[in-house]
Amino acid sequence: MADAYIVDAVRTAGGRRGGKLAGVHPVDLGAAVLDAIADRNDFDPAAIEDVIMGCVIQGGEQAGDVGRNIVLASKLPNSIPSVSIDRQCGSSQQSMQFAAQGVMSGTQDIVLAAGIESMTRVPMGSTSMLFKKEGLGTYKSPRLEEAYPGIMFSQFMGAEMLVKKHGFTREDLDRFALESHQKAKAATESGAFANEIVGVEVETPEGNIIHSSDEGIRFDATMESLSAVKLLQEGGSITAANASQICDGASAVLIVSERALKEHGLTPRARIVNLTVTAGDPVIMLEEPLFATDRAFQRSGMKIEDIDLYEVNEAFAPVPLAWLKHVGADRSKINVNGGAIALGHPLGASGTKLMATLLNALEARKGKYGLQTMCEGGGQANVTIIERV
Repeated sequence: MADAYIVDAVRTAGGRRGGKLAGVHPVDLGAAVLDAIADRNDFDPAAIEDVIMGCVIQGGEQAGDVGRNIVLASKLPNSIPSVSIDRQCGSSQQSMQFAAQGVMSGTQDIVLAAGIESMTRVPMGSTSMLFKKEGLGTYKSPRLEEAYPGIMFSQFMGAEMLVKKHGFTREDLDRFALESHQKAKAATESGAFANEIVGVEVETPEGNIIHSSDEGIRFDATMESLSAVKLLQEGGSITAANASQICDGASAVLIVSERALKEHGLTPRARIVNLTVTAGDPVIMLEEPLFATDRAFQRSGMKIEDIDLYEVNEAFAPVPLAWLKHVGADRSKINVNGGAIALGHPLGASGTKLMATLLNALEARKGKYGLQTMCEGGGQANVTIIERV
């Protein structure tokens, strides 16, 4: 089977809900990262054979095959097709895996994987609420209700279940959240994000500015300030401070074949080593990255000691904590530049966003292998392993 290579990976800086990116249409936000890929790499963008766009809330301004609309709004030729996919929080990680599979199969040579989510302009759950308001029913069909009687699948409840199952405390979660903010602060101040962040021009009352710094980082976070945040459920452990932040953002990864490297004079930054996707319990839901990682190691013949850095999406603090515990990983190697608790989780954009951060961190530390995984709605998880070249 042919190899697939990552040539470039970019993201926008995260925008808080109602923050600096709130005035940017999601189509234009997505176009910014596609333009950046075209600008940063010296090849004819018409050679891109497909754009696979991850997006979770595909309604309103993100409706109508948002990926195609983003291509049309970008600098890319309108001859490039696009498809929009939804694997919940793993949507753009799956877009990356589909892109890699197209290249590895030999049917495509250059594919752009990307993701978009404006959680300010197209709020989480808005499409479901529209159908409920109109009396058109919900996702819970009679047969699904029969299989899972009385259960409304909830990531929040899954997070609380994860806390109890793995024996974590509120202090454990807040400590991990603090570390996320501290690492994100250090990365920002050291310029670690400079090569991955695409500046986006935004309008402000004081005039136009370039948004190029993640808005969600609490530079003054302390255990005291985080522990003062109220619980989301009485008797629980999850708070807004130890969960991911609602975020606006876009990201993209350019994936090519060895033939494309030679024909277009491109320089690879990483090789795709393993692509895994699994599914399990849809109720506890958020635990699947643990078992998906087991499968990835089984299929690749690798072990945790082979991996230099890991990006495990911080949807809720118990997810990376449970993953660390299950696989016996080194805590100093996880989310080394902070994660979604500090940087935000723009749903459909998070998969390729995490890859941009993982790739740059791996290069900065001269590591060889990196692993990325995230929990997803319905009890699913993707794992992607890369080798820096």
